[in-house]
Amino acid sequence: MNRRKILAPVLLILASAAIGIASRRWGDLLPDILARYTGDAMWALAFFALFRLFLPRASLVRVLLLTLLWSGLIELSQLWHPLWLEPIRQTRIGGLILGFGFRWADLLCYAAGALAGWAIFSLCESPAED
Repeated sequence: MNRRKILAPVLLILASAAIGIASRRWGDLLPDILARYTGDAMWALAFFALFRLFLPRASLVRVLLLTLLWSGLIELSQLWHPLWLEPIRQTRIGGLILGFGFRWADLLCYAAGALAGWAIFSLCESPAED
């Protein structure tokens, strides 16, 4: 595997995580729509890049579908609150990965983030690399 196939996803994971966390931390400085939805879109973008990193030979459409499936399952899991899971959600990393409460709008944000990942990698990867 060449360096670019590793470096691009890693950089995108780091950038999307930084943007997503910043949008929550300094959301009061942003327009309301960006403050509310950027973090969720960046979450899905980071997972798209993570899946691309670990599945470099998979088609981008498969990575897109995997990201949408994963995102949907994580969002649905927010309807489930067993006692053992709540302490995990209360940690910083657990809260960032698992979230806290189900919202329909999050599914649209995840779709936007996953589609952004598909677009970015579609533009960055030459057909010979797939």
